Amino acid sequence: MIKRFLSLEWKAFFRSASFGKSLGIKIFMGFLSLYFIAMFLGMGLGLYPVLKKVYPDGDPLLIVNSFLFFWILGDLVFRFFFQKLPVMSVKPLLTLPVKRRKVVNYVLGKSAFSFFNFLPLFAIIPFGITLMVKDYPVTNVLVWMLALIVVVLIINFFNFIIESFSSEKELSFLPIIVVAGGLYALNHFNIISFNEIVGDGFNAIYNNPLLVVVPILILVVCYIFNFKLLRQKLFLDSGLKTKIKEVNASNLEWTKNFGDIAPFMQLDLKLIWRNKRTKSSVWMVAIGLLYGLFFYPQPIYQNLEWFFVFIGVFSTGIFLINFGQFIPAWDSGYYKLLMSQNIKYEQYLKSKFTLMAVSVLILFVLGIPYVFFGWKILLAHFAAAIYNIGVNTHVILLGGSFNRKKIDLSQKAAFNYQGTGAVQWLIGIPLLLLPMGLFAAFYFLIGFEIACLVLIILGVIGIVFHQKLMKTITQKYLDSKYKMIDAFDQDN
Repeated sequence: MIKRFLSLEWKAFFRSASFGKSLGIKIFMGFLSLYFIAMFLGMGLGLYPVLKKVYPDGDPLLIVNSFLFFWILGDLVFRFFFQKLPVMSVKPLLTLPVKRRKVVNYVLGKSAFSFFNFLPLFAIIPFGITLMVKDYPVTNVLVWMLALIVVVLIINFFNFIIESFSSEKELSFLPIIVVAGGLYALNHFNIISFNEIVGDGFNAIYNNPLLVVVPILILVVCYIFNFKLLRQKLFLDSGLKTKIKEVNASNLEWTKNFGDIAPFMQLDLKLIWRNKRTKSSVWMVAIGLLYGLFFYPQPIYQNLEWFFVFIGVFSTGIFLINFGQFIPAWDSGYYKLLMSQNIKYEQYLKSKFTLMAVSVLILFVLGIPYVFFGWKILLAHFAAAIYNIGVNTHVILLGGSFNRKKIDLSQKAAFNYQGTGAVQWLIGIPLLLLPMGLFAAFYFLIGFEIACLVLIILGVIGIVFHQKLMKTITQKYLDSKYKMIDAFDQDN
């Protein structure tokens, strides 16, 4: 049965409409994986001599154990944001004589072979071998290494438990941030010394190998808990909502001021506010608006004037980036129906452009108080806002014509990478790196004011030629219309 599951996933990968783009991004991720493997391998090989040099009178094993709490905490937070349960398309299987427990065991078993679980081995194994070469008891070191591997798997399954309980909530990343931050604060202020507790636990396992049964039992409990959670959701009607809520209708009469694009804007605003995935774009606006507070209050960034434009582009364009990069995938669920209607595609795209342009203006106005940290910051934000409206809105609309990945709007909102493809990675170059590079070049060659003027001129040119640019972009969408319909009709 496992062989059949693997065969189905293999065929789904190669027969997907987005195979080319998925393959490209997987090659890129492969090189990134090799980079991290080299880093962890270097850390595993160099950890013992470095610790001996820094702590000449200390035992490297005991020192590593004392820092394991921070590794566990950091690994859990990192996995929550970036590791997703490796699901397969199970709904077609539910109509066949396939036992649910086999499907669940396959999905959970596949998660154990995640890259996130293999990566720590490149540090654990070299360090363990070094310990054995340095005449540490072989059996004790092997059991200690086994305990670390078991803890990696515990983190793996515990992450899925946390995701299961937080996925139905808005701002689902806040609980993990609060818990992780709270544990770190308790340890940092010596209220509860978690690093000593975890360190003593691993020291005990090293000294008494039989205690390794404790983390193994915890792993079994986590696996069983995950098994029950997934099995309860493995039904054809599991996506149906039984809870009935009163519908709060919003007054969107003000959108009529935008003329013939008003109906499309109303649909977009309703889509944003009524779905978890799109609603995250609204919450991210607050993060983008306050992004400058991470940098501007610090004196070290006051002299990095060339960096102001990056913060400005990101702060004024956070909604543009988060919402725009998935155009028209937001409408993928009913894209076929939408394209069968008697509508003008240019009006459809113009509504998206207007929504993004208005968001840039609002975020710039709300960010005016940054002038408190200096007038140059306000000027950089103004130049970035004009550039966003004139250039980045058109760039992101053009990039949307290459989107071939369907989005499920009912899925988890925060840090959900479903629907992300090569387009979303590559579009960051013209969106962020290009204006930052242009600004830095003119800043170092001529000066700050001229660098801002260059971005403003580019933005104004984009605004002046808006109609021509929109016609070109519209034609690109029309040329890709049936390819997108076919791609959005698949579960890729």
